[in-house]
Amino acid sequence: MSGLTRRGPLRVPEVTAFFWIIKGLSTAMGEATSDYLVRVLHPVPAVLLGFVCFVGALVVQFSRGRYVAWSYWLAVAMVGVFGTMVADVLHVGLGVPYAASTPLFAVTLLVVFVSWQRTEKTLSIHSIDTVRREAFYWAAVVATFALGTAAGDLTAITLHLGYFFAALLFAGVIMIPAIGYRWANLNPILAFWFAYVVTRPLGASLADGMGKPKIVGGLGWGAGPVSLAFSFVIVVLVAYLTVSGRDVQTERS
Repeated sequence: MSGLTRRGPLRVPEVTAFFWIIKGLSTAMGEATSDYLVRVLHPVPAVLLGFVCFVGALVVQFSRGRYVAWSYWLAVAMVGVFGTMVADVLHVGLGVPYAASTPLFAVTLLVVFVSWQRTEKTLSIHSIDTVRREAFYWAAVVATFALGTAAGDLTAITLHLGYFFAALLFAGVIMIPAIGYRWANLNPILAFWFAYVVTRPLGASLADGMGKPKIVGGLGWGAGPVSLAFSFVIVVLVAYLTVSGRDVQTERS
């Protein structure tokens, strides 16, 4: 058995309320941080910085060999920043409209899921116990962040619904997998990834609504302060999980 497929401890957290709260916060933080960096830096070095931090965080995460709260959520946060930049580069840098980039990222995510399923025979978060499975997992996570960013901007900007109305819309959409899983026997893996994708445009729309200038429909708080506020809450919650271990998976299902 190669090192890529050798099974070991689970490398991702249990799906609890903490998981969804921090995931939502990380999407908002990633959106605000990306907006801040591309304003204070030239877009090219900003994207390069985002890529370096993204790769560095994944290197740290893979080196753990098991779930460690701070390294896992650091990787998620850096994916949040870089995933936002990927979507924005296509739109702002290359002129690709959100109506085109959204389905493009959806197809990309589908390709990742199909490849993952054919290779590992499962997409369950309770099965991430090898290097190869974790690689598929993070590829899916990056694709969901890029897709969610494009979908959020498509809704808020291209369709002119505004940031907060878009947030309300996605808050309603995210109830579909929750209700389906709880009362309609929706497949738990499908419900999980459905909700995972939708948290991105929900968080991004909220962050944009708080940080963008009032002239474009935001509250005008600024991307920097919004990013710092979300980052602080994430750090506090992750510190708690690091000490308590409440989200460590103990059994495979």
